[in-house]
Amino acid sequence: MAQFLTRRLILSLFILLGVSFIVFIIMHMAPGDPVRVVAGLDAPAEVVEAIRREWGFDQPIHVQYIRWLRRAVLLDFGRPAITGETVAFSILSRLPNTINLNLAAYAVALAIGVPLGILSALKQYSFLDHAGTVVALIGISMPSFWLGLLLIIVFSLNLGWFPSFGAGTLAHYVLPTMSLATAQVALLMRMSRSSMLEVMKKDYIRTARAKGLGERVVVYKHMFKNAAIPIVTVIGMRLAYVVGGSVIIESVFSWPGVGRLAIKWVGWRSTRCTAEITS
Repeated sequence: MAQFLTRRLILSLFILLGVSFIVFIIMHMAPGDPVRVVAGLDAPAEVVEAIRREWGFDQPIHVQYIRWLRRAVLLDFGRPAITGETVAFSILSRLPNTINLNLAAYAVALAIGVPLGILSALKQYSFLDHAGTVVALIGISMPSFWLGLLLIIVFSLNLGWFPSFGAGTLAHYVLPTMSLATAQVALLMRMSRSSMLEVMKKDYIRTARAKGLGERVVVYKHMFKNAAIPIVTVIGMRLAYVVGGSVIIESVFSWPGVGRLAIKWVGWRSTRCTAEITS
């Protein structure tokens, strides 16, 4: 086991290096000159070249990457002009808000999706099962940003129950958490239902019932215990999608997290680069 974990960790390290290099190349090939963007469109050429030499942008691409990688290991990602803060400080100061939002969304998804999936499997082909199927289909198909805007219109603008932007109180978590959790509730519900239906056909379930065990013991001790294996796998895989989806939700609700910060940086650079190209 130790050798296997060691090999996987070494392989993961090479994968991270490869991905970081590819992303570095893509950013280097992106339109616009970052030095000109920071220095300003009206900066003299000698000032631009001085900044380029100071930042090492006059070096070959592989030298720039090694220099960036060495600083990245020390969590030194520079100081963007848009905020005046270091990148590490900007991310770490907003990371707790992003983590709390994602944990809240996934907790809601687990608390609602898994029990509904189990109940839907136990009541197969009933009205509850069909209604759950329709709700799950709508939840998976509905874009999270569109749902977020709809929730703002209904529960914030019209009813005034919850705030539409910002963070700080539990009320601020309600709308963005619902927007993030809806698709995950639908997915976990369908996954739990299918796993439970598969387990219900096993011989050991019939044996447990034949032994006279209560239905609650059969369901939770025998069915769900074995059906939870693929559910846990899906939970781990979907966690990355929740984190990625929070980027859009943070922008919709002006949530002070890492996702909104990334959108802010991208928008700032896009605006400056567009002005540089059209000038």
